[in-house]
Amino acid sequence: MAKKNPNPIDKHVGARVRMRRMMLGMSQEKLGDALDLTFQQVQKYEKGTNRIGASRLQQISNILQVPPAFFFEGAPGHTSSGMSESPSPAYVSDVLATSDGLALVKAFSRIKKPKLRRKIVDLVQQMADGED
Repeated sequence: MAKKNPNPIDKHVGARVRMRRMMLGMSQEKLGDALDLTFQQVQKYEKGTNRIGASRLQQISNILQVPPAFFFEGAPGHTSSGMSESPSPAYVSDVLATSDGLALVKAFSRIKKPKLRRKIVDLVQQMADGED
């Protein structure tokens, strides 16, 4: 039997759950406990392997202190209702869904000197350009 690939929306919602959980410094185990689930089930949600039902998504949004719509921001095929900013590009969500990306953003946001921040951006851009 062929393995079924996760739906892109399920993957996106799961990645947003992971990103927000990590932003709060919450473990998969702690989120699972709050949902009365195992951390393995939380992993499956975050990977998009298992779909998150509406009532479960509402629970998760309460625990992670965001509205349910947060999980759909920037989703494939998602259109803005005109009530909020346009969604950020998918790569931003992808970066923030990693522990390295989140750590980088947190550290960068603590730098107060604009010139130093600009130098860091320039340095990272040069390093990325050198990878091509």
